[in-house]
Amino acid sequence: MDHASFAEICLHQLKMSGVHEGEKLVVLTQGSERLDYADAFMAAGQRLGANMYHMRLPAPLPTGGWAVGTTGLASMPDAVEALKNCDMLIDCIFLLFSPEQMAIQAAGTRILTAVEPPELLARMLPTKELREKVELAAALLEKAKVMRITSRHGTDVTYQLNTYETVAEYACTDEPGRWDHWPSGFVFTGGDDDGVDGTIVVAPGDILLPQNMYVREPITYTIEKGWITDIRGGLDAELVKSYMDSFNDPRGMGMSHVGWGMNPNAKWHRMVPGEFPGGMGMEPRSFYGNVMFSTGPNSELGGSNDTACHLDIPMRNCSLFLDDEPIVIDGDIVVKELQMARG
Repeated sequence: MDHASFAEICLHQLKMSGVHEGEKLVVLTQGSERLDYADAFMAAGQRLGANMYHMRLPAPLPTGGWAVGTTGLASMPDAVEALKNCDMLIDCIFLLFSPEQMAIQAAGTRILTAVEPPELLARMLPTKELREKVELAAALLEKAKVMRITSRHGTDVTYQLNTYETVAEYACTDEPGRWDHWPSGFVFTGGDDDGVDGTIVVAPGDILLPQNMYVREPITYTIEKGWITDIRGGLDAELVKSYMDSFNDPRGMGMSHVGWGMNPNAKWHRMVPGEFPGGMGMEPRSFYGNVMFSTGPNSELGGSNDTACHLDIPMRNCSLFLDDEPIVIDGDIVVKELQMARG
């Protein structure tokens, strides 16, 4: 995508995020990555009369992989203070789950994460309709006390919902202290720390993230009082267990967030190829009617589990009920007010 086209989609994004004349925006990058994102956002923001800045951190030292919640800002308190003093931070690094992001949000800075390939950002631009539908879904989820998920593959799990807030992601952010991720389109919350029980069967065609791979044979999770007590299956199950064991942190067996996807422009079959940081799977997280459960940290929701061992697993063809009311049936959203036309 050429610079002018990229700047145009960034302009749409900043308008959706309420950017106006006189606001202070900072684009955060690292090393040589996503410098074109910074250029495009800077050009777009200037057209809206915002005061634009680019903060570029040194390239990170080579590591064995992506560590959730670990950022280059950890050793730069002055940089964190500067970000606390802007109106909006455009995060092109991926700060999620980090103490630094939480501190910046707590100061009132709104944050937009943008790390996916430009072509995907263009195809999944935020819309007013998506925001309205996701906010309606969040209101339903906020009121619920129990979530139950089932599938014809054998999933039957119950989440007690008495502890954590509900998060709505609709790919733009115009409220102080709020975070969102472009692209997106889903809602989620977390079960009580000891309130998730049952069986989840990850079926062929479901997705493992951050592995960015489609499951080929079933993986069966047994969950008791909020903790995974058993993972069994074939090669895919062995891969999951090996990945989780590599963190040497038993908290990785905790249950993280859970919810459903609502973006009709996101397609199940269009997995972003390659490993993070080329793309981190926001499209499969968002596709319409998926039910996604996650394992590991719940710090994003205000919980105490900040393990770096995290998997997101969007599943197809599941049914999801809130207080026994059907929301998703066999992978299709059945609440009329939440439905969107799919292309």
